[in-house]
Amino acid sequence: MNRFFSRKILFFFALVMLPSAVFNLSYAAEDDGRKVVYLVSLQGTVNPGSADFFERSLDEAEKEGAHAVLVELDTPGGLVSSLRSMIQRVLASRIPVIVYVAPQGAQSASAGALLTISAHVAAMSPGTEIGAASPVGLGVGGSEGDDTMKKKAENDLAAFARSIAEERGRNADWAERAVRESIASTANEALKEGVIDLIAVDRTELFAMLDGRKIKTVSGEVTLDLKTAIVEEFTPTLQEQILIKLADPNLAYIFIMVGLAGLYFELANPGSIFPGVLGAISLLLALFALQALPVNVVGLLLILLAVVFFGLELFVASGGILALAGLVALFFGSLMLFNTAETGVSISMAVFLPVYITVSSAILIIVWLVAKSSRLKLASGPEQLLGEEADVVHAISPGEPGKVFVHGELWEAVSDEEVHEKEVVTVSGLKGLVLQVTKKQEKT
Repeated sequence: MNRFFSRKILFFFALVMLPSAVFNLSYAAEDDGRKVVYLVSLQGTVNPGSADFFERSLDEAEKEGAHAVLVELDTPGGLVSSLRSMIQRVLASRIPVIVYVAPQGAQSASAGALLTISAHVAAMSPGTEIGAASPVGLGVGGSEGDDTMKKKAENDLAAFARSIAEERGRNADWAERAVRESIASTANEALKEGVIDLIAVDRTELFAMLDGRKIKTVSGEVTLDLKTAIVEEFTPTLQEQILIKLADPNLAYIFIMVGLAGLYFELANPGSIFPGVLGAISLLLALFALQALPVNVVGLLLILLAVVFFGLELFVASGGILALAGLVALFFGSLMLFNTAETGVSISMAVFLPVYITVSSAILIIVWLVAKSSRLKLASGPEQLLGEEADVVHAISPGEPGKVFVHGELWEAVSDEEVHEKEVVTVSGLKGLVLQVTKKQEKT
């Protein structure tokens, strides 16, 4: 009995300890001295969402004692303010940060180029490119003030790029030219120019080339041990994923235009419901995206003015003048919506023109339909009964009202003459809800 009881206890402990043993096996690599490298994938534009994700990954890596952070980068650029916070975090990192432009065909343009230069190790995959870091974007022509602001932003970013390159011992002249002249280089050219440290076909080759390299961080010198390193991918939270996707000026602009068109259609055709719901949701998403983007106040006010003009067009007979004024305000407001010169964030012409033309056409069609309907003769109402023929349902005598059927409804009717049932009469007047009728005149 005791032996049977002992077996049951052993079986129980085996069930309890087995998951723990399996769990420990997964971490056996750490126990045998193998290092952990955090993998952070940055794709798309540099924006507040990607910056939050990037900075949180470095914080978590330092907290968990990771050996290094590998950033696989593929970006066309983005918001300069977000880039600055990311670079500041890299420069303050206590563990090595490796930026690897990958896979083949990827780019490290604009803000991405400066982030690559700021890393402890800058690497590229064959067939990739780096550079073109000038703050550029959509414009409507310039003024002296605009040129001054652009020059100021360019000088500031050029000095920032040069200081980063000097700090990392890389080609400072190339970094400055990437900002001022928008030069770009292939992986081989960048290696030859001293912009990056090495070219690796894949992650395995990259780790093999970096193994044993000494890296200087703010906490001291670190010797990379990557041959048997464990790679753990760090993923963004749901909130970060949404912000990364929405913090795109092109997407924000599309949401704004869809929202305006939807609400305008709902106002012009009350009760449609779907356009109004779609418009409200789109505007809310646009507001969420705009809070993460550098909005130009004048551009935003012009868009709001366009909304006012469109709304007035529904209630004021302006002959389309207010609608045209709204389209002009919307055009210039769209071009001026973001502080492009200071941040590099802009709307792509490939997005702006089709969206603007489509929405403008839809609004003009709605204005035309509203104006056309306002000029139409009334098709219903008591006034439309005058001159209509009606069938007598109940006989009418002088001083004694009867009933007639007209326009699909029964009406009380009076007449100065005797009218029998089933006769046809003509409506000659209306007093309140009582029709005045006369016998139908026979043609001779």
